[in-house]
Amino acid sequence: MSRDVRSPATVSTLTLSTFVVGSMVGAGVFSLPGTFSAQTGVVGSLVAWALAGTGMFTLALVFQRLAARRPDLDAGVYSYARAGFGRYLGFLSAFGYWASACAGNVFYWVFIMSTIGAVAPPLAGGDTVLAVAVSSVGLWVFFLLVRRGTREAAAVNRIVSVAKVLPIVVFVVLCVTAFDPKVFAANLWGPNDLPLFDQVRGTLLVTVFAFIGVEGASAYSRHARRRRDIGRATVLGFLSVLAIFASVTIVSFGILPRERIAALSQPSMAGVLAEVVGPWGAAFVGISLIVAVLGAYLSWTLMAAEVLLVAARDGDLPPIFARTNAHDVPVGALTMSTLLVQVLLLVVLLSADAFDVALSLTSAFALIPYVLTAGYGLRVAIADVRAEGARRAAGLGALVVAICATGYTLFLLAAAGGQYLLLAMLVLVPGTALFVVARRRREHRVFAPAEWVVFALAVAAAIAAVVLLSDGAISL
Repeated sequence: MSRDVRSPATVSTLTLSTFVVGSMVGAGVFSLPGTFSAQTGVVGSLVAWALAGTGMFTLALVFQRLAARRPDLDAGVYSYARAGFGRYLGFLSAFGYWASACAGNVFYWVFIMSTIGAVAPPLAGGDTVLAVAVSSVGLWVFFLLVRRGTREAAAVNRIVSVAKVLPIVVFVVLCVTAFDPKVFAANLWGPNDLPLFDQVRGTLLVTVFAFIGVEGASAYSRHARRRRDIGRATVLGFLSVLAIFASVTIVSFGILPRERIAALSQPSMAGVLAEVVGPWGAAFVGISLIVAVLGAYLSWTLMAAEVLLVAARDGDLPPIFARTNAHDVPVGALTMSTLLVQVLLLVVLLSADAFDVALSLTSAFALIPYVLTAGYGLRVAIADVRAEGARRAAGLGALVVAICATGYTLFLLAAAGGQYLLLAMLVLVPGTALFVVARRRREHRVFAPAEWVVFALAVAAAIAAVVLLSDGAISL
């Protein structure tokens, strides 16, 4: 039996923070040493992490403040966009976020199979028939796990988050014990023929999407025991992940010359640790990577379903997405998510190129909600500054933070690449049919006047994407 509204199962601040850590710490952290070394040295890495960390920290603070200022809003990436810019942009935020999570989850399964394929050739590349079959089994096993209940899935996520962070901490500690100051000093600067500014700019492209998932606690907000727990979990999770990413990058420069780290095959963490402890270090990193990816997969599965659930309950998606089972699991949204991932896994068999584009679209989809959230934070801060008393004083600091967060997220959106934003419209515009069905079912007006303009621009972008694809100006 399922119902549309029920009292949600609640989780602690620590568990909420594991959704932040679990969604942010995935496969990317294991590739950081090689990726950074190819661009810059110690100084450039520190500057890049400082810039990226500061920018994303302002966004985390926006999520924290909105959780306190608008405790009535759940599934932040959807509800903040809706409250700030109307129902249609709220829908685009929710639907884009969901599409991003599904495309990203396909990558996780292929990445796992590819990693295992190093010792099991039939799975090599992650795109063979056997690899897709094994991935499909894993996909539906996770589906059944999440269906069992919110608290059970959250408990598993908490355990997996600890299990995947612990090996990274072990890596950092082992590298510190083998740290060579002379090697570190030689790695202070990057390529001699490249100015520091250019090194940092190149490295920023690596850090741009490292923090996607900072909204984890906000997306799962209806399960918070206290509303203030959402903001605390966001900041706690973000700072923990920033420390992890920066530590993995910097300690590696004390183990091997920068050129050798850059030449390591990915995941480069395996090569660095093998230099410290021997061949078993590479196997240790490989196992840790699989655990990390499974944890990120679970986090994104839970968050994507939550966002669709809240959007459906608000009338911006059809009722099927609002169904929950007796364990308070959004089974309708979870089923639709799992089915989409299954379809995309089958597509992997047909076209590797299209899959690579889907991975780039993952980032573009996720950044749209970030820009809208930061923009809403800016609107709330401006309103507070115009108020009287304590709200005005608090609003001044919040205004500075919101301006920085809005500027930073716009920069990230631009860095994602215009062609992927155009291609994203090829998904968002057809998806608008779900919004139209939901609004008409409730006999409500589909678009407000300003939303017609947004829809027209989205359609124009989708048409431009089709034209550019047909002309070969952009390709899949």
